[in-house]
Amino acid sequence: MSNSRHLPPEALDDWLAAAAARLGLDPGDIDIATVLNVARDVAHGVARPAAPLSTFLLGVAMGRATAAGEDASSALAARAAAITALAEGWDGGAG
Repeated sequence: MSNSRHLPPEALDDWLAAAAARLGLDPGDIDIATVLNVARDVAHGVARPAAPLSTFLLGVAMGRATAAGEDASSALAARAAAITALAEGWDGGAG
């Protein structure tokens, strides 16, 4: 078996559990597929280095939304859709 660093989303469960525990988060609150989809859309629509930056921004926005009492699931869906739409229409900031 190869030691691939490219894993399908479901293979990230162990990493998510460990990282979430280290950060004091509930892994059940994290939607891996949504985060990876945003990263993919930004990497393809903007640039690869924009993907981790965008997912970080998504996390900051989610923290603020849930602190303000928003439902996490609907907040994530709305913010992920907003970032994806921005990436899909991105023209390098020229417009």
